[in-house]
Amino acid sequence: MIITYADIDGFKNLNGISFAPDPKYNIIVGKNAQGKTNLLEAMWILSGCKSFRGSKEKDYICLDGNRMESKIKLLDSVREQKISFEMNKSAANSKNINLNGVKQNGTKALFDVFKCIAFIPDDIDIIKGSPEKRRNFIDMAASQLNPVFVMHLNKSNAIMNQRNALLKGIMQGNTDKSILEIWDRQASKEGAVISYMRHEYILKFNEICGRLYRTISGGMEELELEYRSNVYKREDFEKSCGEEAYEQYYRKLSETSDYDIKTGSTHSGVNRDEILIKINGVSAKDYGSQGQIKSAALVMKLAQAEIYMQKSKDAPVIFLDDVMGELDENRQRFVFDIIKDMQVFITTPNENALLPEIKGKVIHISGGSAVEVEEDVSSHRK
Repeated sequence: MIITYADIDGFKNLNGISFAPDPKYNIIVGKNAQGKTNLLEAMWILSGCKSFRGSKEKDYICLDGNRMESKIKLLDSVREQKISFEMNKSAANSKNINLNGVKQNGTKALFDVFKCIAFIPDDIDIIKGSPEKRRNFIDMAASQLNPVFVMHLNKSNAIMNQRNALLKGIMQGNTDKSILEIWDRQASKEGAVISYMRHEYILKFNEICGRLYRTISGGMEELELEYRSNVYKREDFEKSCGEEAYEQYYRKLSETSDYDIKTGSTHSGVNRDEILIKINGVSAKDYGSQGQIKSAALVMKLAQAEIYMQKSKDAPVIFLDDVMGELDENRQRFVFDIIKDMQVFITTPNENALLPEIKGKVIHISGGSAVEVEEDVSSHRK
């Protein structure tokens, strides 16, 4: 898929930016704090995902502004589609999301339409951050292949919120403990499905990550990902996800229920899973060098793009936010070899840091505005 037109106004510091992206490479150039990343973020939110920078919706509109809008036209393997996201501080209904002219109640429908993958400097948190960071990454990547996964995740989260509220009620003596079984049975079914889907995705994902990391390290190092379920052992996944798996999950919840009641929160299940990332057999989080961690995070994002390409008729759109300038020429070529058949948006303060053969459109950003749009100026870069 490719973005054929983008129109953004009032999103953070951006003003009146409209352009028809190149189907291959789009280089967004400007000094720091001019709005380069904001431009990527304004398009990213049309994918139905939360901001890759952690921005809250209330912060989409500039402090001294009243409204924002982000619109794109998107061409996939079937047809052209239109997505828009508008917010107005003074309107009774402040948010207005449209897909092909039809108003949406939320962003759920967008997730099935616009697929994109963002590479950002903070991707090292996938390796160095909390287990939740790794779970969220795997869940989003797996959901891009199978949107049904999102439904199970949302349902599981709702059940866990209810269960935790119930635990607090029992702890305070306001609720009968017998009610817990009703919610644990529901949590067991959703949790089992999520566990099995995570396991299946990581099996495929690990194979691609290992191959790519061997390439980027010159065959000197091995990257391995392992799904560590809080409920199931590796051999348990050899059986199908059915009543036996549900019961095993339920028993795990029951084992920790007394402690859960004392603390008012759930201590077992998919919310406690871990994805172990190892380089040459040892924890990358604990023992990886800065270079190894950056390479591992880069490879995981590239593997996400590759596995999506293998499973879908449409390639995802790629956002590279200020990451290419840090890579040497060989690693840049490695990245672009993986994403060569995808539409790419690259932010950089210095276009000369990019490979000279990258030919496409250059958008110069200054003070939140596109001050100049140039067609194919790769010959300027030496």
